[in-house]
Amino acid sequence: MHLTRNHFTPVRPLAAFVLAASAVAQPAPQQPVPDVLDLPTAIGFALENNFAIRQARERIRQQDGVVVQVAARSVPNVSADAAYQRNDREISNGFPASDRAWQVNLTASQVLYAGGGVSASVKSARLARDAALLDLQAVINEALLQVRTGYYRVLLAREQIKVQESNLALLQQQLKNATDRFEAGTVSSFEKLRAEVAVANAKVPLITARNDFRLAIEALRQALGFTTNTADQARKVPEFAGALEFKPQVFDLQSAFDAARAHRPELERIAKLTAAQAEGVTAAKAGYYPNVAAFGGWTLRKGPTDSFGDSNNGWLIGVQSQWAIFDGRATAGKVAQARSALEQTRLTLAEVQLAIEIEVRRAHSQWQQAAETAEVSAKVVEQAAEAVRLATARYEAGTSTQLDLLAAQTELTTARNNQIQAFFGHNVAVAALRKAMGQADEFVRK
Repeated sequence: MHLTRNHFTPVRPLAAFVLAASAVAQPAPQQPVPDVLDLPTAIGFALENNFAIRQARERIRQQDGVVVQVAARSVPNVSADAAYQRNDREISNGFPASDRAWQVNLTASQVLYAGGGVSASVKSARLARDAALLDLQAVINEALLQVRTGYYRVLLAREQIKVQESNLALLQQQLKNATDRFEAGTVSSFEKLRAEVAVANAKVPLITARNDFRLAIEALRQALGFTTNTADQARKVPEFAGALEFKPQVFDLQSAFDAARAHRPELERIAKLTAAQAEGVTAAKAGYYPNVAAFGGWTLRKGPTDSFGDSNNGWLIGVQSQWAIFDGRATAGKVAQARSALEQTRLTLAEVQLAIEIEVRRAHSQWQQAAETAEVSAKVVEQAAEAVRLATARYEAGTSTQLDLLAAQTELTTARNNQIQAFFGHNVAVAALRKAMGQADEFVRK
């Protein structure tokens, strides 16, 4: 898959995760750095290549193997064995003497009764597999939140560069004006020096913003699972589509709680594990009961007393049982362990429920703060821009000092930085609240 813009067909979250889980997590091929990268494409690439998601898929495949292994006791087992023996004729018995003997056995067995242990173990393994699938859903939600946050951080760093470049350009224009006035003899050298210092100081945050942009790209690359770092691609930077925008939204706290309880995959996962642990108690109790199995087979053998070339063969069938009447309380110990594991899982469920409730409350509070800050920041930028315009006009008219103009410009730069920080914070807060509510990313949900 090339990391270029493509169109996604939104699907229901769990269905998407099931389809993703069925794929074998192969190493990601080397991808060329795209010319343009947008957020939907980044989300789609992460679904296929993010390492946490790929590991979660592998855990499902691993649990599939456990289900097959455990279920093997519930179906007939067939085995074959053979033996060949050769010895010195002097120690062979019978007439005519033979120094060779061989035997071939083919046996099939089927468990008839195991105290419910086999069926309970199979149910437990299948529930654990369902829990692994829900774990994949939780991992995807967390990974895509990181991708969104990383993408927004790249946009933030890009906008900060623009703000600092605009600030530097304005200060350089002011330096030019101060230099022209100094050469005309209308201002002192101090005015020119102050403008030079302001320009020099403005270069430092620009350098920092450019470095933040480079680091933000690397953080996003890690979240995506984008491993290409060849010589011809190492310095290529895509054009990042989109911009940080403020789109007011409404979230009700109680509705957020209800959504989280109904849709958080972590809660469903632990509920599945609780059911699996309950089956584990039943499987442990099976040690109190006898095991009964039916078997049948066919044997072909030739011994030292058989005539040359002659062999005996025949079938056999029977039932066998095993019952540990007293096992030194080993079964009791297994039952105690299984019950304790069940209770620990129940406590974990209650703990996670509390943690999710707190996560929702915090995310909702962060969203409220971010929304209020974003609303205020837009007005401040307008006021600061007007203040710079007035300060410039007054300075050119000779009714204001250069210090007043520099102060107004500094306030405008601060206001612009605060605005893009507020927009970034609001976008991240909305994404975090949706994730806390158990909602899949908007680009993978219907």
